[in-house]
Order: sequence, then C-alpha cells, then structure tokens
Amino acid sequence: MKAKIAVATVSGKAYYLFVDELKRRNLPFLSLTPGEPVPIEIEVVITTQDEMHLIDHKRLLIYKSGTNVESVVKEASQIAAGKEYFDKIIVGVDPGDVVGVAVLADGMVIETANCFSFKETLDKIEDLLKELENVRPASVSVKVGDGVPSHKENFLRILDKALPPNVVLESVSEAGTSRCVREAKHRRGLRDIVSAIQIAGRSGQKFPRRKTSESNC
Repeated sequence: MKAKIAVATVSGKAYYLFVDELKRRNLPFLSLTPGEPVPIEIEVVITTQDEMHLIDHKRLLIYKSGTNVESVVKEASQIAAGKEYFDKIIVGVDPGDVVGVAVLADGMVIETANCFSFKETLDKIEDLLKELENVRPASVSVKVGDGVPSHKENFLRILDKALPPNVVLESVSEAGTSRCVREAKHRRGLRDIVSAIQIAGRSGQKFPRRKTSESNC
C-alpha cells in the first residue's frame, strides 16, 4: 500500500510520538524534512506548529503541546482513506487472558489493542467509540468471539449495560480463526489482535440489547 500520510518535522519528540502511533496502527507513512517537496500522492501531512509555515500542502494536521496523538493519527487515517464519514464501524473482540481488540471502519483496520481485564477492554471500547463520534458512522457494532464461552457471555452482558442502545452486539464463532493466526503465534500480543480482526470481519448472532428492549416499553 502506498503511503498517503507524511510526517514532516525535525522535532524528535513529535516525530517519535507520531511514528510510533502510525506503526502501531500499521499505517504506511513517509518521513519528510520541513521545506522538502511533498509528493503528489500524499493526502495529509502531520507537522508541528513551529514548522507548519514550511509545508506546502493543502491538508496539515498540527502537533502542539497537549495534542492528542491518537486523535490526530485517526484523523489522518480518515483523510488518507478519502472519508468524510464511515458507513460502518465494527469492533472485534477476542476474549481470553489477553483480550485482542480491533476496530474496522468500512473494512479498514484503524485501531488495534491488547487489554488485560474486562474493565480495561470496556474502557478501551468506550474511548474508541467516543473518538469516532465525529465521523458519524451509519452503524456501529461490537462482535465478541465465542472461543471462551464464559468470557463471551460476561463481555456481552457488560457491554450491554455500558454501551448506547444503538450499538449492535454480536456473538461470533471463532472456528477456523487459528489458521489465520499461525504465522503470528510466536509474536506476543499479535495473535490476539489478528483473531480480533478476523472476528470483526465475520457475521455473528445478534445479542438482544436490554437497553433497546427497555426503550421500546
């Protein structure tokens, strides 16, 4: 995939923060020096407030003290995808001792994480959905893998209580996902994320939302 995002800065701190986040999300990017010509295929440039005047490009995202790096990179990925909004947001969850979480926006992976408790997973999902409110998705769903039935049931009950009633919850079969993570099995944390991505891409069984039922009473 060709890079459509560029990072243009000589600030070591800003460069490290954004490159680390871009790599974590597996987003291709190009490193530039401020003042260097921006290739035509680049859709958005991340730079600093002090260096923005050196960048000749129509779409700049600016880093300054207190900037939320995750939000900036999310916005950059959205611009790079040519999206003003997403039709469908899907969160895949692979329950276990380490919980894999993956967010797909119209089929594109935009966020992944490993969590280590129900609470951390719930907090992560709530934060992710809050950050994505500005892209006005037409539908939002959370799909939970059924590899560990007791974990799946606990997650679905917790999510049902915590998430807004418009969020669709699904239980998804994990049968066959082990074939998809064979190459990742020796890389710590990656296996759970790959499984979460596979779960997000599958159809599941809808979990009846208590909040939706109560609102219809």
